[in-house]
Amino acid sequence: MIALIIEDESLAADKLERMLLETDPSVTVTAKLGSIKESVRWFMQNRADLIFLDIQLSDGISFSIFEQVAVNTPVIFTTAYDQYAVRAFQLNSIAYLLKPIRKSDLAESLRKYQSLRAAFTIDFDALLAQLQGREPGYRRRFLVQTGEKIRKIEVSDAAWFTVLGKGVWLRTSQGNSYPVEFSLDALESVLDPSLFFRINRKYIVNISSIATMTAWSRGRIKLELRPKADDEFDTVVSIDRAQDFRKWLNS
Repeated sequence: MIALIIEDESLAADKLERMLLETDPSVTVTAKLGSIKESVRWFMQNRADLIFLDIQLSDGISFSIFEQVAVNTPVIFTTAYDQYAVRAFQLNSIAYLLKPIRKSDLAESLRKYQSLRAAFTIDFDALLAQLQGREPGYRRRFLVQTGEKIRKIEVSDAAWFTVLGKGVWLRTSQGNSYPVEFSLDALESVLDPSLFFRINRKYIVNISSIATMTAWSRGRIKLELRPKADDEFDTVVSIDRAQDFRKWLNS
């Protein structure tokens, strides 16, 4: 397992690394980072299996890292926050470890990670909103990477999202395609539902991308998208979503 420690106190980071190796010798700590800026730069070129994340870093609240770069990695929080904040974080993470960290708690959090990692995602936008005392907002942009190039895609420029192979791809209104580190299920929770609708198991579409609609068999609706989908028969609204799709269009 490749672990990343984000902690601005070097002694605390070193102690956590020693405890990790004592608890599970198979763990490799790939890096220890101490700031938001350093972490964003690291995530643009690297990945880890598990993140140990302190909430308060030297240059701000660590959740802002994930406003700047797309990361879909399980997190174990390491925090000295009071119990009210901890309860909120507990709902959205693998575990939280209150400082000073106990070895038994660390071991239990690693066991939990092993049991949950296959299906785990974190809504960092919701966590940051919760910490700041505001309502969670919808995602405004995605950071995408092709080769060594990284670019920012505004959500308003996303025509549709589709499953391709084992990944999910975003198609822009200009017709460019980019991989995103989200499942369609995760995207449904971060995209504005007034603008985006999941029409079937393979597609989430932006209302502005719908060029034409045609009545189809068994009450379904066939969409022609702009830009066009690779396979036009993949953009049929499924039977179980057709009624909600009509309501969405009329809302």
